[in-house]
Amino acid sequence: MSFDFSKIASQYTKYRTIHPKVLEELLNSGISTGSKVLEVGCGTGNYIISIESIVGCQCFGIDISKEMLEKAKERTKKVKFLLGRAEELEFTENFFELVFSVNVIHHITGRREYFREAYRVLKPRGKICTVTDSEWILRNRQPLTVYFPETLEVDLKRYPKIEELKQIITQVGFKAIREKMVEYPYLLEDIQAYKNKVFSSLNLISEEAFQRGIKRMEEDLKKEPIQCVSRFALLWGEKIE
Repeated sequence: MSFDFSKIASQYTKYRTIHPKVLEELLNSGISTGSKVLEVGCGTGNYIISIESIVGCQCFGIDISKEMLEKAKERTKKVKFLLGRAEELEFTENFFELVFSVNVIHHITGRREYFREAYRVLKPRGKICTVTDSEWILRNRQPLTVYFPETLEVDLKRYPKIEELKQIITQVGFKAIREKMVEYPYLLEDIQAYKNKVFSSLNLISEEAFQRGIKRMEEDLKKEPIQCVSRFALLWGEKIE
């Protein structure tokens, strides 16, 4: 089950925002002004642009969507954005200090090939970070699973299990594997992002289920802001040689 992100590139830029705890973890990974950092599946560039602006290091972003990259390039000239696939990283060996992806791994079909490529392009002591959703996070998403329960079945099929990812990254050579969950509570006062289906799973459920969820959100929002919690699982590995 896949989705063409070119359809929502402009909406993605407008409504998708950075998870502050994820950004904090990436910034605390040991990178500095002399580092080279790659975001795989960068979309419109939220995270990699923020890292470049804060750290001042050499930053790269790759994505398979030309439309997404066009939006990213409009935002900055300091990050090098490239059209490319995770399974075929067009960089030399031992090039990066950090390779990361945020909510992308379920879109990558050749996960083992991607992790092999990430291992190849990382320098010794370089790190990889895969930001994704665990099964527990998917089942407890607020508001997505609460208002659109049909997305749960869709995403349980799309998202790889954390243990599966751990096994793959260990097999390709990564060490010091660790997992951490971060969360960020917030109040939702504008549901336009949901109406515009900027979350890919909303495009993969029936229109009836989608409209039912939107109606419930609208009704609850009339009473008070919707209480939400954004959570991610961060899976880290290190290239030790």
